[in-house]
Amino acid sequence: MSAEEVRAIMSAPGNDRLTWNTPLSEEHAARLIAACDPAPGSRIVDLGSGWGELLMRLVESAPGATGDGVETDPDAVARGRRLAEERGLADRVRFHQTPAAEWPDGGYDLAVSIGSSHAWPGATARESTGNALTALAAVRPGGRVLFGEGIWQREPTSAALEGLGAAPGDYGSLLELIRLAESVGLRALQVTVADEREWDLFESEGPIGRGQRWALANPDHPLHAEVTAEVDVRRTGYYGGYRSSFTLAYLVLSA
Repeated sequence: MSAEEVRAIMSAPGNDRLTWNTPLSEEHAARLIAACDPAPGSRIVDLGSGWGELLMRLVESAPGATGDGVETDPDAVARGRRLAEERGLADRVRFHQTPAAEWPDGGYDLAVSIGSSHAWPGATARESTGNALTALAAVRPGGRVLFGEGIWQREPTSAALEGLGAAPGDYGSLLELIRLAESVGLRALQVTVADEREWDLFESEGPIGRGQRWALANPDHPLHAEVTAEVDVRRTGYYGGYRSSFTLAYLVLSA
């Protein structure tokens, strides 16, 4: 039970310091939204949406646009619904507690999936990525896809692999990811990657920073030692492992 409690303490949906659960700056997000360029009245889906901050901004950028956020985490769904209500978007953005790979609707003008390829079946991580791209490609002809996926920027060290809990073949290079998207009929319009500053801020505000802040505020809590140990594992995995070799690529693609 304590492991679940530790995860709850460090969870992203409960962390109001995180705008989105991905390494992404405001400027970078604005460029992604501009590249997606949803038209007025667009239908948008975010598969693995979390609490849907990016989905809501995409909907806000296009008059009359609507969005479906598909997410299994009940805490993220609850946060998304609350934020949509607060921003007057409850009638335009709906959240569904459903596995991304099981979402039945298609024909969207824009499909989004950031860091959620593991939601699709596959014997390997790369197969899951290919299956995710195939599903996202089912937008209307001429529609767009915003896809975020991990890549190796350089050959991973054993420390990087251990820090991520990954195997060398779990991720490919940026070019390999672009080619994989092309193989399912998607063409890259804009390709960017999360930089180290975005990652550092994400980790500092995310699980590492949240856990450390909680531990400092709760020195006598029964879970203090476990949370502190988890923070150390994550800090070692990031700063001593994958910081310089792994990142997230954001591809804006045309069907």
